[in-house]
Amino acid sequence: MGKLFNNTTDRAVDDLKASLRAHEKLSVASAAFSIYAFRELKAQLAQIDELRFLFTSPTFAVPEKGAKESREYFIPNRGNEASLCGSPFEIRLRNELTQKAIARECAEWIREKVRFRTNMTSEAITPFVALDRGQDASESYFPVPEFTTVGLGAERGNNITNFIIKQGAPETRQFLSAFDPIWN
Repeated sequence: MGKLFNNTTDRAVDDLKASLRAHEKLSVASAAFSIYAFRELKAQLAQIDELRFLFTSPTFAVPEKGAKESREYFIPNRGNEASLCGSPFEIRLRNELTQKAIARECAEWIREKVRFRTNMTSEAITPFVALDRGQDASESYFPVPEFTTVGLGAERGNNITNFIIKQGAPETRQFLSAFDPIWN
C-alpha cells in the first residue's frame, strides 16, 4: 500500500527531498519541466547520477520533411515550452528576480546529468517520478503531471486537490516497464 500526500499539510516534495539519495537514477514522465522545480530539489538533484526525462506529449518534436505542402500560417501553442520558465503559479518565484541565476545553474546541471526525450507515440503514459534503486528498493510518485513546483506540491496551484501517491518497488517496476520501451 502506498502513501498518499495531500500537498497542503503533507507535501510530496518534502518526502521526495528526504528520499532522494546520492548516485541514484531518476526517471520522470511528465508534460512539463520547470527550472523552479529544479531549484526546489537542487541539493538532492546535484547528487544523483542521471535523470531521464520523458515529455509525455510531443513538446519539442521536429516533424520530418515530407511532401511540399501549400503555405499555411499557424502559430502553434507552445505552452509546454513556456513552462520551462515556470507555471503561472510560480510568479512569486519569478518576482524574486533570480530567474537568470537559476536558469544558469539548471542548464549546467542538465548538461551534466539530464537526458530529455519526447513520447512520439500516439499512446499516453502515466506521469510519474521514479527513484530507480534496483529491483527491491525503488520508489515512485504519481501522478506528477508536471515537473513544476505546483506539480510536485511545493506550491498550491489552482487545483481543488493535488493528491500524489508514493508507491514501492513492485509498482515502480511497472511504471519503468512502460517507460523504458518509449525511452528506448
